[in-house]
Amino acid sequence: MELFASIRRNSLGLGIFAVLTAGLIAITHQLTDYTIKDNILSAQISAFNEILPANLYDNDLTKDIALLPVNPLLGSQESIKIHIARKNGDVTGIIFETIAPRGYNGNLNMLVAIDKNGVVTGSRVISHKETPGLGDKVDLKKSKWILSFADKSLTNPTLKGWGVKKDGGSFDQFTGATITPRAVVRAVKNTLIYFEQNKDALLAR
Repeated sequence: MELFASIRRNSLGLGIFAVLTAGLIAITHQLTDYTIKDNILSAQISAFNEILPANLYDNDLTKDIALLPVNPLLGSQESIKIHIARKNGDVTGIIFETIAPRGYNGNLNMLVAIDKNGVVTGSRVISHKETPGLGDKVDLKKSKWILSFADKSLTNPTLKGWGVKKDGGSFDQFTGATITPRAVVRAVKNTLIYFEQNKDALLAR
C-alpha cells in the first residue's frame, strides 16, 4: 500500500509540474508573440514613413489595406496587399507590397509607393537572398541605389529608359551584378504600369 501511495504522490507531483510548465510556456509564447508583432508593426510603419511623405496622409496605413487580384505585373502568383494613403478621406497614394521576380537568387519582396499622379515617392527592397557584396546593394543598408526611383514615373524616364544602362536604360547596374538591379527596375516599372492601368479603381477605393 505504501508503494502505491508513493507512486500516486509522484504521479500527482509530475502532473502538477507538467501543468505548471505548460502554462509557463503558453504565457511566454503569448508575451513573445505580442513583442514580435509589435516589432513587425513598428518596422512596417518606419518603412512607410521612409517612402511616403507624411503630409500625403492622415490615416493608419497599417489598417487601411486591400488585396489585389493576381496580375503578372505585380510579380506574384498570389494576391498582393496594398496600403491606401488618404488625406481628408481622399486617396492620395498607394503602397504596393510587390514582388521583383527573377533576381539572381530568387524573388525580392518590395514596397513601392506611388502617389495619385502616378509618381513614385519611394521604394524599398524589404527581403531578398542576394549575394553579399553584389546583388545585396539593392538594400538601402548597403547602398543608396534604391533611392534612384523616387520622383520617377512612366514619363520620367520614358518606357525605354526603364532599364539598366547595360540594356540602354537610365538606371545604374552594379559591377559584377546586373540581374538583380534589372529585376528591381522591371518590378518598379511594372508596378507603375499596373497603377496606370487601374488608376481609376485604385483611387476610388
